[in-house]
Amino acid sequence: MAGTAVEAEIRKFGALADRWWDPAGPMKPLHRMNPLRTGWIAERIARAHGRTGRDLSGLTLLDVGCGAGLASEAFSRFGARVTGVDAAADALAAARAHAAAGGLEIEYREGGPEDLLAEGARFDAVVALEVVEHVEERAAFYAALAGLAAGPVFLSTLNRTVRSFLMAKLGAEYLLRLLPIGTHDWKMFVTPGELGAGLKRAGLRVTDIAGMTMDPLTGGWRESRDLGVNYLVMAGR
Repeated sequence: MAGTAVEAEIRKFGALADRWWDPAGPMKPLHRMNPLRTGWIAERIARAHGRTGRDLSGLTLLDVGCGAGLASEAFSRFGARVTGVDAAADALAAARAHAAAGGLEIEYREGGPEDLLAEGARFDAVVALEVVEHVEERAAFYAALAGLAAGPVFLSTLNRTVRSFLMAKLGAEYLLRLLPIGTHDWKMFVTPGELGAGLKRAGLRVTDIAGMTMDPLTGGWRESRDLGVNYLVMAGR
């Protein structure tokens, strides 16, 4: 392991780097999900600063486990000063190249959140999207997120339910081939109760939660009250 990052997970996602930005490639579900999750988060950050819409102008945001930068670029376009951190060097190389091609100024760092915490870094908001279900040292991970956040912390992840096993594991990986086989380990999925308890031990409390539901006909995603498969959490002190 490298800090809170698992070496096997680093290699798995690093190997997808050259296809990360292909909307029809192995990251297709994240491309489809990204507008919902980044919009939901941006609206709440803006509101916390007395702003309307998704105006993040001048605010600092850390994207933990940023991969090749799907969420980082969205937050940058909302006006945030974004730092992305990831342990997969290949994914970061793709992130830097794509940001440069789009004229976006995003700082990408190789490593984990604990590295930035050791430097005394602080951000107006910290996000970790589809990351915690790949982390084994969760107490240390939550503590690092809390220590880096001067404002709210956001996570999105998968609930550990029978339905998530059928839909997000068997369905998405084996039947529909929406994700590469082996992308997820269902036993690593996190229930809202477990996530809330872990964040509480790190000094944070959940202040908002929403489900993310996919339309099987269009592939689009919408906010819902259904937490049975994918969900978003906002936490603060």
